Amino acid sequence: MSKFKNSLLYFTIIGGCSALMYWVVSKGVRLESDVVKVVSDKTVFENFLSTIQDNLNLPLALLLAQIVTIVLVARIFGWICKKIGQPSVIGEIIAGIALGPSFVGAYFPEFSEALFPVQSLGNLSFLSQIGLILFMFVIGMELDLKVLKNKAHDAVLISHASIIIPFALGMTLAYYIFTSFAPTGVEFLSFGLFLGISMSITAFPVLARIVQERGLQKTRLGTIVITCAAADDITAWCLLAAVIAIVQAGSFVSSLYIMALAIIYVIVMLKLVKPFLARIAKYQSASNLLSKGTVAIFLLTLIISAYCTEVIGIHALFGAFMMGAVMPDNMKIRNIFIEKVEDIAVVLFLPLFFVYTGLRTEIGLLNEPYLWKVTGVIILVATLGKFVGSALTAKIVGISWKDSLTIGALMNTRGLMELIVLNIGFDLGVLTGEVFAMMVIMALATTFMTGPVLDLIAKIFGPLVDEETSATTPNLGKYQVSLFFENKASLAPLMRLASSFVGKNNADTGITAMHLVESNEVNAFTSTEYEVEIFEAVQEEATVLDQEVQTYYKVSNDIESDVVNVVNEQISDLLLLEMGYSIYRGSLLGNILGFTTRIINPDVLLNKVIGKEKFFENSWFNARTQQILNRSKVPVGVFINKDFDKVEQIFLPVFSKQDLKLLSYAQKWIRNSDAQITVLDATGQLENYPEFKEQIRLIEQFKPNHIRIVSAKEVDKEFIEEFDLMLISLDSWKDLVEERRTWLNNAPSMLLIQL
Repeated sequence: MSKFKNSLLYFTIIGGCSALMYWVVSKGVRLESDVVKVVSDKTVFENFLSTIQDNLNLPLALLLAQIVTIVLVARIFGWICKKIGQPSVIGEIIAGIALGPSFVGAYFPEFSEALFPVQSLGNLSFLSQIGLILFMFVIGMELDLKVLKNKAHDAVLISHASIIIPFALGMTLAYYIFTSFAPTGVEFLSFGLFLGISMSITAFPVLARIVQERGLQKTRLGTIVITCAAADDITAWCLLAAVIAIVQAGSFVSSLYIMALAIIYVIVMLKLVKPFLARIAKYQSASNLLSKGTVAIFLLTLIISAYCTEVIGIHALFGAFMMGAVMPDNMKIRNIFIEKVEDIAVVLFLPLFFVYTGLRTEIGLLNEPYLWKVTGVIILVATLGKFVGSALTAKIVGISWKDSLTIGALMNTRGLMELIVLNIGFDLGVLTGEVFAMMVIMALATTFMTGPVLDLIAKIFGPLVDEETSATTPNLGKYQVSLFFENKASLAPLMRLASSFVGKNNADTGITAMHLVESNEVNAFTSTEYEVEIFEAVQEEATVLDQEVQTYYKVSNDIESDVVNVVNEQISDLLLLEMGYSIYRGSLLGNILGFTTRIINPDVLLNKVIGKEKFFENSWFNARTQQILNRSKVPVGVFINKDFDKVEQIFLPVFSKQDLKLLSYAQKWIRNSDAQITVLDATGQLENYPEFKEQIRLIEQFKPNHIRIVSAKEVDKEFIEEFDLMLISLDSWKDLVEERRTWLNNAPSMLLIQL
C-alpha cells in the first residue's frame, strides 16, 4: 500500500509542477513582441548546425578537444617508442612535433588551423606551464639530497665537469653562429649563455628511468650516475636561474640585484620554509592519507614559491623545483605527494607542453643543406661536451672504461629538461625559430642515442650489470615453479598454489616469486623502498608456508618479454600467474560479453556472434596474460582465484588424450598433500587410452584410493561445490565453456594449464 501512495505522490508532484510550468510559458509568450517569426524546417536545421559549429569553437570546447587529441596521440607515440626500447618521452616529443607545423600544419593545414588556431595557443601555454610547475615539484622531491652529502666526492666532480665542458663548448659555438642566427637586438652574452646552458643540461627523470630499466640502480655505477645527475640537475637549474636573471636584466651588473634576491629566496626556503614544512609533517597522523588541510598548505606553499621566483625574474619553474627539494624528508609524505601529483602532471599536462613546443618547432625552416650541417654540428658539440666530458672525467678519477663510457652515455640524455630550457629561451627572445628547431632536434637525437650506445658498450665490454652483482637472479634446481604476481592481493593464493607443487623440505624443488613493475610506475626515489615493501609480503607468506622462496624484481620497460625471458632462460618447469581480465571486465561492454564477478557465465557467451577464437584471444585475458601465454616455452598455469585455501579435493576434467599430461601435476598434489583426485571422463573414452591406465596403476602403487573416475552425468552444481580446485587444460576449458555446462558457475578456483 505504501508503494502505491508513494507512486501517487510522485506522479502528483511531477504532473502538478509540469502543468504549472506549461501555464506560465503559455502566458509568458503573450509578453513577447507581436512580430510573428515564421521559420521553415530547413532554416531550423541550419540554425541547429550553426549552433553546434559555434559551440565547437567556444574556447572551452576547443581546449577540451585539443587535450583529448594531444593525450591520445602522445600515448600512441609513447607506446611505439617503448616497444622499440626507447623512453616514452621521445615518442611524446615526436607527437608534439608531428601535431605542429612540421607535419600536420604542412600537410593538413585546414585541420591544424581548426584544432590549433593561433588565438587558442595562449590557453594551451598556460595549462602546459601549470603542468611543468607540478612536474618540477615532483623532480625536486625525487632528488635525494642525502645521497649528495654522502657520496658527492667523485660524482660531483664528474657532474660539474659534465656541465662546464659542454657549457664552454656551447658558448664557443655561439661565437661562430651568432652573426647568422642570433635574433636582432640580442646581446652575445645572452645568446652564448643560453646556448651553453642548453648544451649542459641532463634529463634526470629519463636518466633515472633508464638506470632502473637496465637494472643498475643497486650497483656502484648506478649510485654514481644517479648522484651525478642529481648534482647536475641542481647545478644546472641554479645556472639557468642566473642566466635568466642576466638576460632579463639586460646586463651582468643589473642582474646582480636579481641574483641577490634569488639568494635571499633560497635562504628563506632553506631556513624558514623547510623547518615550517617539517613541523607540519611531524604532526601529521601516521595514516597513509594526508588531511586536506595539510595538502592545501603544501600546495599553497608551492604556488607561492613559484610566484616568488617568477616575480624575482628567475622563472616559476625554479620555485617549483626548490619547493620539491625542501619538502620534508619524511618518505611517506613525499611518496604521497609524488603519487598525487605525478600522474596528472605526466599523463595530462606534459603532453600539452610537448605539443606546445611542437607547435613552435618548424622543421621546415631548416630548408637548406647548410642549416642541416649546422644542426649536425650542434649535435656533435653537445655530444662531445656531455658524453666525452663525463666519460673522460670519470676515467681520470679511477673508474673503468666500461663504467666511464656508460656514465657519459647516460649523462648525454637531455629529453624534457632540454625542451624546458629551450622554451624559456624562445619566450625571452634569445633563440630564433631556426635555432629553436635545431636545438629540439639535438634534444631528440641525444636522448634517442642513449639506448643504442649503452647496448654497444655492453656488446664491446660485456653486460653493464655483472652476473655476480645481480642478487635477484634466481638459482633454479630440478623442479622449479615460478610465479608472477602483479600486486599483493594475488600473492598469497599463488604462493599457496606453488607450495602445493613443490612440497616441503625438498632440495630438488624451489619457488621463485617474480614481481616486475612498469618503469613509469616507480621512480628512482621510491623504487628501492617499493621493492623492500613488496618482498616483505613474500617473506611473510613464505614463513607461514614454511617454504624457502627466491625473489626476482625488476623495473621493466616490457614486462611481458622480461617475464618470458626469465622463465625460458632459467628453465622453469611451470609458470603461475593470476588471470588478468580484459579491461572491459565489469563495464557495460564487459557485461555484454558475459563477464561476472570472478567467472564467466557460459549461458550468455557471445562466441557465436564474434567468433570463438577471437573471443578467447581478445576478451578473456588481458594483453599481458595473452602475450605471456603466446611466448612462453614452458607450461603456464593461469589461476582463477575463488577464495582458494587448500589443495585437498581436486577436480580434473579430461576431454582429450592431451589432457592426460595433467595427471603429472595431480601426482604431485597426491604426494605432497595427500590430495584426492576426481577425474571427469568427459568423452567416455578414458578406458581406451593405455597411457591413462598405466598412470592410474602407478598412482595406485604409491597412494592407493586417491583417484576416482566419474562420468559427465554425475557432475552437477552440488557435485562441483565439493572441490577446492579444478585443474584443466586451457584448450579443454574453452571447450567446456562452449558446451555451456551449467555447473561451471559453481566451479571452485581453477588452474588453467597451457600444455
